[in-house]
Amino acid sequence: MKILFIGGTGTISMAITRLLAQRGEELYLLNRGSRTAALPENVEVINGDINDEADIAAKLKGLSFDCVGEFIGFVPQQLQRDFRLFKDKTKQFIYISSASAYQKPPASHIITEETPLENPYWEYSRNKKACEEYLMAMYRQHGFPVTIVRPSHTYDERSVPLGVHGNGGSWQVVKRIMEGKPVIIHGDGTSLWTITHNSDFAKAYTGLIGRKEAIGQAFHITSDESVTWNQIYQYIADALGVELKPYYVSSQMLADMSDYDLTGSLIGDKANSVIFDNSKVKALVPDFKATVSAKEGIERTVRNILAHPELQKDDPEFDRWCDEIISLCEQAKKNCSFNK
Repeated sequence: MKILFIGGTGTISMAITRLLAQRGEELYLLNRGSRTAALPENVEVINGDINDEADIAAKLKGLSFDCVGEFIGFVPQQLQRDFRLFKDKTKQFIYISSASAYQKPPASHIITEETPLENPYWEYSRNKKACEEYLMAMYRQHGFPVTIVRPSHTYDERSVPLGVHGNGGSWQVVKRIMEGKPVIIHGDGTSLWTITHNSDFAKAYTGLIGRKEAIGQAFHITSDESVTWNQIYQYIADALGVELKPYYVSSQMLADMSDYDLTGSLIGDKANSVIFDNSKVKALVPDFKATVSAKEGIERTVRNILAHPELQKDDPEFDRWCDEIISLCEQAKKNCSFNK
């Protein structure tokens, strides 16, 4: 098949790119070319800024595709641009939305594709919902061949999955664990969560490519394994071979005391216990099975990060914030203690 990805080198898309290249598909990536060194040799890069619509239209002149995958569309205006560019150029348009768009708080901890999209806590999720609504309107009105895919917490070998981290990513938390510092975990760490390795996500995503039954449909793709946040952080410490020193702070308090967008990422997402029912995607891709466990995936990721200094980006601002939060909480405990 002839496939074009808008993006193609991110956490989710890189594994899909590698898998399709391995299978010998004719694959093009449309991006700025900043991360092409890690790409397979048989992938062709179209260098360009997708936001420069006239330039991209010129570069795509005469080309058509069996599938176009959009990985970097976050607001409806970007999807309107995509519709103009690809409405006559592709047999399928797969849009990466987000499972965070599902109802929060959820009416049920079991999430299916029929769960309403309603997240009042996170603008990112509401924008994803709006993008979906636009694309489905184009499907109904113009036959635009859209397939919606909703990943949840998908990770790769470059960053460990976390509940709370700074703008610099996961390394500073890994470093705190290594240094024996207390590490903030939201709530009491017992809520259930699902993390999915990108290599597993890629299996189901590629299985949807070229499937006419997927047109006009939405699917989420996740692992079937559910783990607690305590387990996730313990797996990181175990992979490092050190003791975990958890420090528990309520999600609402973290959101209230932070300049980071923890209202969205915690209250609107990670603080909620959810279990995903993947029956719908498995009905179309029956051989899909997530095989990388949370423990194994985290161990792989920790080994890779430790072996690559370029992935070890210090975040002193977040480190100070953690210390300040912990200090404030300890002081509050003292102030609230009862004296006999």
